[in-house]
Amino acid sequence: MSQFSLFSSGQELANLLVSTDLLHHSWATISDLMNHAYLDNPTNTVPVLFKVYPFNSNGAIIAFVSSPTCTFHKEMVSSEVLKGSQAPFGFISTKLNPHFSVNEATIALFASLMNELSAIKGQLDSFNPLVITGLSLGGSVASLFTLWLLDNISPKDNNKRPTCITFGSPLLGDSGLQQAISERPSWNSSFLHVVSNQDPIPGFLISPTSGLAGSIPQSCIYKPFGTFMLCSDSDCSCFEEPESVLDLMMVMNSNSQHQDNGFSLFDYKQILEHLKRRVICKGTPQLCDFSMDQLQVGINLQLEAIGIGGQHTSNMSFLRNNMERRVSESFLKKRNAFDPGKKLNKMKEAMAWLEWYKKVTLNEGGYYDCFKLSGSRSRNEVISRQEIVKHHRTLNKYWKRMVAEVEKMPQREEAVFRTRWLYAGTNYRRMVEPLDIAEYYMKLGNTDYVNLGRSEHYKQLEKWMIEDEPSGSGNNRTKAVSLTEDSCFWAYVEEAIISSKRLRQGSSEEKENSMRELAKFGEYVMSFIRRYSVTSEIFQPHSSYMKWWQDYRQDILSCLSNLPLAFYMESQEYQRYA
Repeated sequence: MSQFSLFSSGQELANLLVSTDLLHHSWATISDLMNHAYLDNPTNTVPVLFKVYPFNSNGAIIAFVSSPTCTFHKEMVSSEVLKGSQAPFGFISTKLNPHFSVNEATIALFASLMNELSAIKGQLDSFNPLVITGLSLGGSVASLFTLWLLDNISPKDNNKRPTCITFGSPLLGDSGLQQAISERPSWNSSFLHVVSNQDPIPGFLISPTSGLAGSIPQSCIYKPFGTFMLCSDSDCSCFEEPESVLDLMMVMNSNSQHQDNGFSLFDYKQILEHLKRRVICKGTPQLCDFSMDQLQVGINLQLEAIGIGGQHTSNMSFLRNNMERRVSESFLKKRNAFDPGKKLNKMKEAMAWLEWYKKVTLNEGGYYDCFKLSGSRSRNEVISRQEIVKHHRTLNKYWKRMVAEVEKMPQREEAVFRTRWLYAGTNYRRMVEPLDIAEYYMKLGNTDYVNLGRSEHYKQLEKWMIEDEPSGSGNNRTKAVSLTEDSCFWAYVEEAIISSKRLRQGSSEEKENSMRELAKFGEYVMSFIRRYSVTSEIFQPHSSYMKWWQDYRQDILSCLSNLPLAFYMESQEYQRYA
């Protein structure tokens, strides 16, 4: 860690946001909607209102505002209950986070608008940019609407993603919701929550013991997601680490002098205007403690900006230390995150080595048998095999992690990732798995590789390939493939050798079973030969397949002479296979 100099860019991001007009335009739509007479009518059946406003030449801002009479409580509704309701949020669940809970009042507000929102949903594709904004409970509804829109957008279409900006919005859900959204980085980065230290509503759902003390079980706590821009009267800063956001909001909430204002809506206009002037006229901060590193200085400046930096209690020291630790942990997590593109060139090099090995061993029985044979070798052969083993291990390590990471992804992200990498994964499986099979059968007594020895990542890659192929798709090949389509082909050859030994030497029952297995094997091989789906190297004189036929030809002809494969081999038609 000492070679890296960490720092916090929260203030710079906040200054950039304040200096643009996006926040001001968003608030202007909210301010306009708040003056609508509908919100002051105590008899209205839907206590939340939304409106679409034009923005720039092609864009739109959709604003949500709740009625001042709108009731609010802390109860949550679970994802299991939501499945049986009209609220369409089952898509939020992921493999790693199948369960989540959302504030019940917010779900009810969203449900009351379902018909109207469904009507405009299909019309929003033409708007770019699209901003969803809201104040207080309207902000919570805006967040739900944004999630609903994001579900219909491919991770590849980043330019179509809406941006959600909430003002003074309460937290929306629990850790399950937070983690499910965080698993989708493109979703998490779509949310910006603006919170003033004078607005009590955002802190309403934060338990006074949920932050620094951590005494309440995690499943009972509302959790933040997205980016938070926390503001004081004089400055602001952005924070992304959710636990730090929770701690800071709790401190801000406890320091607020406006906690007795009930649920009156806070006016963010003046604070936005003040912050914009502040950015333009901002001076240089005075730093006296030269013993602090850049990260510590940055955190202190952030705390000063949101109005709590002057406190020097033990709790604040604990908070600073926690924030510093979380930034470091977040950096390490991002640094160590699996990025298949980073090692792509190395994987291409490893595959090139295997392709070279496959080519130079073609006339020696093929690369499967050359890799498997462990008899006497020349020095150059030993060195070549060591290189192949090294690249074999490198590729397996890479693809095992690749498959594991893809399996963790939410369904839509997984589908996009699979489409992008499946062709490379299929080539890898067909090239490398035969080497795994060779190593497996080199160990005395090993049998049934497919069921007992096959790695799960090969099974998953094959499953994805089958799912990706159109149903009923065939081929019109007139030449043999360069890589056998079934990466387990050599395992079936090895099992045919074992069955042939039993046919010759086994008991009556073993012979009967072996005949059935060899009949299946014959049909399997002929199906591949007819489709040119197996490489011509299987017919090399020293290959395991040809040795099987040569060693057990008489046994097979005497018991299974009616097999199409037996006729094919006996008539030497394979010599024309290419």
